[in-house]
Amino acid sequence: MKDVQETHQSSKKVQIEASDEGQRLDNFLIKSLKNVPKSRIYRMIRKGEVRINGKRTKPHAKLSLADWVRLPPMRVAVPDAKTTTRFIPILDDILEETEQYLILNKRAGLAVHGGSGIQAGVIEAIRSQRPDLPYIELAHRIDRDTSGLLVLAKKRSFLRRFQSSLREKKGLIKQYELIVHGHWPTQVRRVDLRLSKMRLDSGERVCRVDETGKDSITQFEVIRRLSGMTWLRARPITGRMHQIRVHAAASGHPIIGDPKYGNALKDAKLTPKRMMLHASSLKTSRPSLEAGDHELDRLNLEAPIPEAFFGFADGYKKAKSTHLADH
Repeated sequence: MKDVQETHQSSKKVQIEASDEGQRLDNFLIKSLKNVPKSRIYRMIRKGEVRINGKRTKPHAKLSLADWVRLPPMRVAVPDAKTTTRFIPILDDILEETEQYLILNKRAGLAVHGGSGIQAGVIEAIRSQRPDLPYIELAHRIDRDTSGLLVLAKKRSFLRRFQSSLREKKGLIKQYELIVHGHWPTQVRRVDLRLSKMRLDSGERVCRVDETGKDSITQFEVIRRLSGMTWLRARPITGRMHQIRVHAAASGHPIIGDPKYGNALKDAKLTPKRMMLHASSLKTSRPSLEAGDHELDRLNLEAPIPEAFFGFADGYKKAKSTHLADH
C-alpha cells in the first residue's frame, strides 16, 4: 500500500481573513498548499496562474483583508497522515502549552516539516495527532539534526509578534549548547563572519563564509573542556541558516557529529550518535512590567540538555583515561 496518493483540485478563489492579513503571498500559498512543492508554487505565481483580485502579482505581495486569491487547478500528492505520523512520538516532547503557543523539546534527527524526501515532520505530526487545534504553525525553525526548543504558534497574532521579535534581533535571546572538536580559545567570545546561502548540484542547501554575504554574529562561551573537545554555549545575535554550525567550523572547531560542516574523519573515531548541538533556552530580553502584556513579553523557556551530551562527554573522558593508562 502506498503512503502517498494523488488528487486533483479544481481552481478556486479564497478570501483573505483577518488571521492571514499582512502575509506575503508566497508564504500564504506555502501554508495553504501544504503538499504542493515550493517550485510549483513560485512557477504558478510567475506564470500568472495565481492572482489577487483578478490581477497578476509577485511572490512578495502583501495580502489585505477581504482580498480574493485565485488558485489554479492542480494535482497534489496527499500523504496518508496516519501512516506518515503515527510513529512520531511528538506528544511526549511537549514542554509547555498555553492558549497562545505550544513548546516542544524536539528530538535530534526529526525534521520540523516535510519536504525534500521527508514525508512528515513535527508540524505534520502535531496536526495529525492534535486535531483539536484549529490553527498551529511553526513560529521558527531549527535544523533536523539539532535538538531542543521549538515554538509552535496556536494563534496568528502570537506568530506575528514572535517573528517580529526575532527580526528585531534583540527581542528574544536564544542559547544553544554544543560540543566542538579541539581546544576553543577562551578569548574568542564573538565570531563575526558574513554568510551566504548556496545550493549544491545535488539540490542540498548549505551556507558558506562570504565577504559579500549577510552580517552574521554569534557569541560563544566556554563551559567545559575535555581532551580534544570543548563544550560551548552559543548565542546567535543574527539568525542565518546554519549560522552556529558554520561559524564554529570556520573557526577551526566544527561541531562533533555535524553531517554538513563537521570533520568526518575525527567523528568516525569518536562515533557520536548525533550532532552535538542543542537549542537549550529562549527568553524575552526586554520583559515589560506593564499589566496585561502578551505572553510573548514574559517568555522564559528551557529545554533540558539531553543525556546524550553528558553520556558522550563522560564516555569519551573515560575512554581517553583508559587509553592513556594502557600506554
